[in-house]
Amino acid sequence: MGSDTVIRVDDVSKRFVIRKDNSLKERLVNARRSKEHREEFWALRNVSLDIQSGHTLGLIGHNGSGKSTLLKLIGGILTPTSGFVERRGRLAALLELGAGFHPDLTGRENVYLNASILGLTRKQTDLYFDSIVDFAGIEPFIDTQVKFYSSGMYIRLAFAVAVHVDPEILLVDEVLAVGDEPFQRKCLDRIKQFQHDGRTIVLVTHSLEQVRQMCDRVVLLESGIVVVDGEPSDAVRHFREQNSEVDSIEQASQRHDIVIEKVRITDSTGVPRTVFDSHHPLTIAYDIVAEATVDDWAAGVAITDGSGMLLYGTNTVLQRRDLEPIRGTRTIRFDFDDLPLSEGQYFVTVAVHPAHGMDYHRIDRAASFQIRSGSTDPGVITLTPKIDISDG
Repeated sequence: MGSDTVIRVDDVSKRFVIRKDNSLKERLVNARRSKEHREEFWALRNVSLDIQSGHTLGLIGHNGSGKSTLLKLIGGILTPTSGFVERRGRLAALLELGAGFHPDLTGRENVYLNASILGLTRKQTDLYFDSIVDFAGIEPFIDTQVKFYSSGMYIRLAFAVAVHVDPEILLVDEVLAVGDEPFQRKCLDRIKQFQHDGRTIVLVTHSLEQVRQMCDRVVLLESGIVVVDGEPSDAVRHFREQNSEVDSIEQASQRHDIVIEKVRITDSTGVPRTVFDSHHPLTIAYDIVAEATVDDWAAGVAITDGSGMLLYGTNTVLQRRDLEPIRGTRTIRFDFDDLPLSEGQYFVTVAVHPAHGMDYHRIDRAASFQIRSGSTDPGVITLTPKIDISDG
C-alpha cells in the first residue's frame, strides 16, 4: 500500500452459495444430488479501491447491490472468494451493532466484553467506561441484563462502545437510521468529530443527502459492480437518474365529486420538463373533472423529498383564492418563479378537496422532478448570502 493508503481492496469478488434444501432431512435425502439444490450468487465482482487516510467514502446502491458485503470484507468479517483486502490501523466497525453482546450479561459486563472484542484492554475500558455510559444515556439500567433492554437502548450502548475504541478507521452501516432523533444527532456529531480528527470513514447509507453532505468520495454499486467512483454529486446524480420512476399512490373518497387527471411538470412556457436548475421557474399543473356541479372545492399541491419530508405545501384556501362552482374540466396551475432547492430528486403530491373535510381525490408522488445545482452547501435549499467582514 502507498504511504497514505489505509485500505486497499484489490480485485475482490465474493460468492455466496444459496441452498434450496434447508432442512437436515432434505439435505440427507438430496446428498447425491447436492449440486441441483445449490445456487451461486455473486455479491461482488472484481472490485478495486484504494482509500486514503483522512477521507470519508460513501457506498450507495440498491438493496442487494453489495454495499454491506463490501463493508464486511473491509472489516474482516467476511473473506473474499478471490482478490484480497489490506488495511492499516485500529478499526471500529458499526455494522451489526451489539454482535458481541451476550443477552444474559448486564450492560456493564457487555461493555467490557465488547470493548475487549474491539481491542481495548480492561484498563483502557476502565478509563472510557463513564464516558461510554454517559454517551449511551442508560445509566439507570447499566447493571440490568441486556435481554431486558429495548432495541433503542441496545443500539445506544453498542454504538457508545464502538466509538470509544479510538479508531483510525470507522466503518458505518446504516446505524445512523436507527434510534431517536436526538441520538441520531449525537451519532452524527461524533462522526463529524472523527472527520475533524482526520480519521478514515467508510459509510453505507440510503440517505443520499447524508452522503452528499458527509463524504468527499462516493462509490455506486449495482449488482456487485462499481458503476461510479468519484465526486459525491456525480454518483448521487447517476443513481437518481437511474431510479427516477414515480410510484404514485392514489387516495379517493367514496364521493368521487371531482377527479384529478393529467398531472404534469413544465417550465414557465408550458414545455414538459423533469430536470431544472436551482432557482429556475417551474410549473405544476393538473386537470380536474367534475361530472356534476360542485360548489365547495379547493385545489392543493405539495413538494416532498425522497424520504417523504414535506418541503412545501399550499392550497387555494391558504392562498385566499375564492373559487367559482365547478362543472366539467378545469386546469389548475401552480407557478413558481424561483425554486431555491438544492440538488436532488423531489416529488409532487396533488389533491382536490372541500374547504374542510376529506379529499375528493389525492395522488401522492403524482410526478417528480430533479434539481441540478453547482452548490456544495448542505441543506435542502440554496441561498446566496452577501458576506461582509469588517473590523469590530
